[in-house]
Amino acid sequence: MKRFRSYRTDVATRERYADVRLQADDFIYPLFIVEGSDQKQLIATLPGVFRFSIDRLRDEVAGLMQLGIGKVLLFGVIGEELKNPEATAGYDPNSLVCRAVRYLKREFPPLTVFTDVCLCEYTSHGHCGLLLGETVDNDSTLPVLARIALAHARAGADFVAPSAMMDGQVEAIRAVLDAEGLSTRILAYSAKYASSFYGPFRDAAGSAPSFGDRQSYQMDYRTLHQGVEEIAADIDEGADWVMVKPAQAYLDIIQRASVAFPATPLAAYQVSGEYAMLKQAAACGIVDERRAFTESFTAIKRAGAHYIITYYAKDFIRKSL
Repeated sequence: MKRFRSYRTDVATRERYADVRLQADDFIYPLFIVEGSDQKQLIATLPGVFRFSIDRLRDEVAGLMQLGIGKVLLFGVIGEELKNPEATAGYDPNSLVCRAVRYLKREFPPLTVFTDVCLCEYTSHGHCGLLLGETVDNDSTLPVLARIALAHARAGADFVAPSAMMDGQVEAIRAVLDAEGLSTRILAYSAKYASSFYGPFRDAAGSAPSFGDRQSYQMDYRTLHQGVEEIAADIDEGADWVMVKPAQAYLDIIQRASVAFPATPLAAYQVSGEYAMLKQAAACGIVDERRAFTESFTAIKRAGAHYIITYYAKDFIRKSL
């Protein structure tokens, strides 16, 4: 009989045999940015998460950096009056996201700034690409995604993160960045599934589609191999980092990606619905919140993710101190 209980007898022993450890550098914190001044808007569907105007970012980001969290992913939330079918607000050099990037890189030079690159936040129809009739048109969307990424890069973003799931989006963005001699890197939302766990985010970002859904371009969660194939294609097109989204229900994809592409940094996004479910379960007394989110992060990292994008980053660090 092989005996294993000796590995678990007390805290010190369990600590010695732990294979996975979490640290502040593992986390990327999402930030929602809005127009106006003195804005700190609570997001009802994401307890503890806010939308900030640029002038209110100082305290928030200073607090993140004091906790050791030095990476943020920006999402711009603009008014309906600025949206149109062509998503022109997305590549305005003075867009909300561009202004936020310039502010953050000026005030917090060590901060690593990622920007989401998609059309859903800027189009009046809320889909991730340009429309041909009522169908999202892949190829006409690519130049627009490239223009948005280029605007963010010129503003000083360290990474642009294309999330539209258009075929060829990384290649299109890499071409314009290279043509300008920019060192901005690309974090590709490579394996992004058509998931029911995105609901709170769409409320937070005002990006729900006005008709239909996104299943024609986001991945079918019933597939076994397409996720790894999508990641391989993005790496071939020039992605520096890749991503699996969501995280918790896709640990198998994270694990396969980490094995298939060990030299490429891999991020996993614990999405809004995954966060909100843990918050709700904790509020109802069903789980111990700290233990539950720590177990969740550990599983994501154990599966092979190098970085975890999560709204829980601050809570994890605070409750681990």
